[in-house]
Formats: sequence, structure tokens, C-alpha cells
Amino acid sequence: MEVEAFLKVLKSSFFAGVPDSQLKPLCDYLMNTYGISKNHIIAMNEGNAVALAAGYHLSTGKIPCVYLQNSGLGNIINPVASLLNDKVYGIPCVFVIGWRGEPDVHDEPQHVFQGEITLKTLETVNIEYLVLDKNTTELQLENKIDDFKMLLDQGKSVAFVVKKGGLTYDQSLEYKNSNTELREELIDTIIEAANEDIIVSTTGKTSREVFEIREKNKQSHQYDFLTVGSMGHSSTIALGIALNKPNTKIWCIDGDGAALMHMGAMALIGAKSPQNYIHVLINNGAHESVGGQPTVADHVNFGPIALGCGYKAVYKANDKQELKSILNKINNQPGPILIEVKSAIGSRDNLGRPTTTPIENKIAFMDYLKGCD
Repeated sequence: MEVEAFLKVLKSSFFAGVPDSQLKPLCDYLMNTYGISKNHIIAMNEGNAVALAAGYHLSTGKIPCVYLQNSGLGNIINPVASLLNDKVYGIPCVFVIGWRGEPDVHDEPQHVFQGEITLKTLETVNIEYLVLDKNTTELQLENKIDDFKMLLDQGKSVAFVVKKGGLTYDQSLEYKNSNTELREELIDTIIEAANEDIIVSTTGKTSREVFEIREKNKQSHQYDFLTVGSMGHSSTIALGIALNKPNTKIWCIDGDGAALMHMGAMALIGAKSPQNYIHVLINNGAHESVGGQPTVADHVNFGPIALGCGYKAVYKANDKQELKSILNKINNQPGPILIEVKSAIGSRDNLGRPTTTPIENKIAFMDYLKGCD
């Protein structure tokens, strides 16, 4: 179904969410139509989007729309159950959810279980839904909308669960920034400096690139924990390791979208103050792994925030040469240290995926950690 037809039936004029590759037609339409504006806000995380939607309804009386990948369902459970629910404030909301890991459809390991429980999760929180696929007609949608309107009038929420190809749009957007060096080049430089130190890499293309660089260098993967899911949590995973392996240097390779998603992690890192912790934040100002839509990173000064949280030192690099200089400088400095480095949006067309399973990655990683002090 064309996204224009879908939204015409939906009749919402406020959208908040976190981008998803499966919902790229919707995301591109919203960017083309509204940009980032009063009508369309890309939130830091999915719960954040629900709170924005609640504020919109409270101030206008109108029904908001929140979009997300199903991997973000966990982030909406609390505000859905304790804020929106009709036993609390009865705030209606329409959810549009990209269905990754759909049963019997091949997908990456981090999406499989989430895909299995997506519909059950909605049922558990009493959200009635319609599954939207490439065969769904406008008439079917209009009939379901009539049912949904009665629920929304009662202060309940409803959802559209979108299968791959369920929405289409013929004006796909390509996003760019003014930086020239790709993230993979920067990660290569970081890995060269880290050598056999521990690396925890964030979700999306970052972990895929870490894996491919190790392959290219004919290095072991035992040094790396690839955070293939759980967006926004790699820095805290790295913190947990750093606190328990205080004599081993721990690097977190993070992204701006992930860091913003759970930014409270920086306060915890600063408060615990592990001297063996280096936090590298690769900032391309975009949710690149799911389509390139913008984050708010261009409005955020990460360095002073990190210092305010208790990091011992902060650095900022605009290119690979500046990054190399910083990496040489911090060799014997105590952490936690934040290095923000600017990156272009984009990746190689032939970028692969890890050829080992997450379980294999975990076992090799833990075996290596046993030998670390």
C-alpha cells in the first residue's frame, strides 16, 4: 500500500518515533512532507516518542501516531502500561510498528525472538492491531479504522504491524552530511590503536564493520563483543566489563543515535569512573543503519556533557588524522575518556554480516576475558 493512502485513512497530523528500515517509506514521506518540525519529531527512544505523543494529546485533544521497529517495543511498555492505558490516563495513540523477525521469514539473530513475540506483546498490553502486508487493500484498512476509532474514543491505543513491503513510497531519500571519511575507516584506525584490548561495539553497521575489519586484518574476533541488538546499551555493557576487569583496557565504539537513546549511561560511567574505559562516539548525525534519518546530535555538545558526568578527559576529532593524534595522546591517560569523531553517512555496498553466531561470539569473548586480569 502506498504510504500516502495509508496516512490519508489514518488522518493523524502528529508523528513521533524512532526510524526503522522496514518503515523507510513512512519515514521518507514524513521527512519530505514535514521535515523535523512541530508535526514530526524523531525521538531519542521509543518511550520518549510515547511521552511526546501523550503531551500532544493532552494539549490538543487529537490522536497522535508513534512509529517504531518492533525491537523498540520494550522501550514503550512502561509508558503504554502506566501512562496511556485506559486504567490510568486513557490517552489514545496509534502505533505503526515495523515487523522484523517475522516468523518463517529469514532475518538476523537479534530479530528472531523479538519477531516471535511481537503480536503477543501487543496482546499482553491490550493493544488491538492490524497486520499490514503488500496485499492489504484500502477497503480493508478503512473497515479496520472504523473499529479502531471506537477504541481510540475510549482512550485505548491501536497498532498497525507492518510486514516487509507493506508500505511503499516512490520518493526515497538519501541522506548526506559534510564529512568525507566513512565510519569503517575510523573504526579501522581505532582497532589499530586498540590492538588486543577489549572492544564493545554498538548495534547496526558498526559491529558489522568491526567484524569485517578483523577478517581483513586476519585477527581473532575474541577481543570483540558485537552488540547486535539492544540499541543504546553497548556503553553500559562495556562499563560492566571495565569494572570487573580493571587491569584491562576496555573500548566502547558507540554511535550518536545509540548514545542519545540511553544517554543516562554517560552519567553512570562518569560516576563509576573506571580508569580503563575509553568511549569512542562516532557521530554522523544520523540513524544510518536504518536509513540515514537525522538524530539531534548536531545540537548536542557531547564533550561538556561527558565532563559534567565525571569523565576525566574529552576529545573531538573532525577526521582520521585528528583521531590518530588523539589516540596517540591518550595512551597512558586514566579514564573514563570520551572521544567524539565526526563521520560521513554511508557504508560500503558490499558490507557483510558476521559469519559467527552471537553465541559463538559470546563464548570466544568470555574465554578470552578469563585470561585478562
